[in-house]
Amino acid sequence: MSSIDEIRDARIKKLQLLKEKGVNPYLARPKREMTLREAVNDFDLLEKNKETKWVAGRIMSIRGQGAIIFITLNDGTGVFQGLLKKDILGVEKFDFWNEVVDIGDFVEIQGTFFKTNRGEKTAEAKDWHMLSKSLRPLPEKWHGLQDVEERYRKRYLDILMNPEIKELFEKKARFWDVTREFMREKGFLEVETPTLETTTGGAEATPFKTHHNDYDLDVFLRISIGELWQKRLMAAGFPKTFEIGRAYRNEGTSPEHTQEFTNMEFYWSFADYNDGMKLVREMYIKIAKEVFGTTKFTSHGNSFDLSDEWEKVDYVIKTKEMTGIDVLTASEKDMKKKLDELGIKYDGNNRERLTDSLWKYCRKQIFGPAFLVHHPVLVAPLSKVNPKNPLTTERFQPIIAGSEVGNGYSELNDPIDQKKRFLDQQKLIEKGDTEAMMQDDEFVEMLEYGMPPTCGFGFGERLFSILADKPLRETQLFPLMKPKANK
Repeated sequence: MSSIDEIRDARIKKLQLLKEKGVNPYLARPKREMTLREAVNDFDLLEKNKETKWVAGRIMSIRGQGAIIFITLNDGTGVFQGLLKKDILGVEKFDFWNEVVDIGDFVEIQGTFFKTNRGEKTAEAKDWHMLSKSLRPLPEKWHGLQDVEERYRKRYLDILMNPEIKELFEKKARFWDVTREFMREKGFLEVETPTLETTTGGAEATPFKTHHNDYDLDVFLRISIGELWQKRLMAAGFPKTFEIGRAYRNEGTSPEHTQEFTNMEFYWSFADYNDGMKLVREMYIKIAKEVFGTTKFTSHGNSFDLSDEWEKVDYVIKTKEMTGIDVLTASEKDMKKKLDELGIKYDGNNRERLTDSLWKYCRKQIFGPAFLVHHPVLVAPLSKVNPKNPLTTERFQPIIAGSEVGNGYSELNDPIDQKKRFLDQQKLIEKGDTEAMMQDDEFVEMLEYGMPPTCGFGFGERLFSILADKPLRETQLFPLMKPKANK
């Protein structure tokens, strides 16, 4: 078997031969008159009228010998069979094809349309042109790219050779289309908020830091989709807003975590977390039906039906049921002891991180669909206090397949309380907690002018990956990769 270098050298010689013959191997403007999908859909009419049309695509296969060659073309819209016959094409053009063409090349053929004896729709070539000469061979059809890292690095080949991967990303595009359509139908205005911030807000995560040269100012890539900005819009008088955009978090990689991802966040004035839960359930069911054609899924080995009633799971009660620890009253010593007994690794020694670690142990055992509600104040610094228990909040999170697939609140609009919670978070930062929320005095100032009762909610790519039953990186077109070392 020839090496990649040997194959590449042979193809470069073919490239040189094309140039010697006065042929541009990388044409800027093809003569293509229709896509391959159109050729398939309009085939009966094309055949009946004996039309001759230019079609184009990448050669995915070449078979045949002697005076007849069959090829398969792929242009991204569909695949179509081409036929080259020496007596129809002419000796010179037929032989030149054999001299310079390889699987992987982009070509266009001018053909008439007919069905073979096996009933295959085919374009018989009267002429052909090289559009783009490939210098490297495509992966083998039946094996493709086997190494996961190589698949992500060469995603263009992964998609080309695996129709299921292409379909996955078409579904993902539809996922966000349906989300956008749903929000607009419900009267939400789509907005754009800054991605560079002087303080990060709206989530607890370690941000990426960079420097603004003109202002000589350190700034951060946002970790939420404009939470503190969209709340300003509630104060400005917009009743409903939403944004779909990229967020960045300088955290580890796992099947459910990446450093860059797409999220949607909405804010709804004169609404609370109960209103939010009703809207979110309706939205998730609509997404499931329109993107996947079902509300029934199996993910992470767990089955669930989004059309079922969504149980409300109380954070404090469920954690106590499953661990014996009351996260509102237990000492940090007892919390650490229980985490050690359960064999759970935890980062940081502050109460917030210990509480979160205990909950994550419980969450993995909840298949849902469910709403987690009434989080402790400590882990919900932007949420209103629950009037029935002031140590907890009006926060809600959808849970499916043991994962959190969204986050919402009755938004805190008490400036005094918000200031205090920011100061509590600042103390955590001073103790080394890189994920604690930064203080934002200008946001507190806005609250002092007044913000109406508001429900806010956000969700992202994790929901899509769980419904598709794929790791999150698998559902990203180009996940972050370490550069290859130079040879």
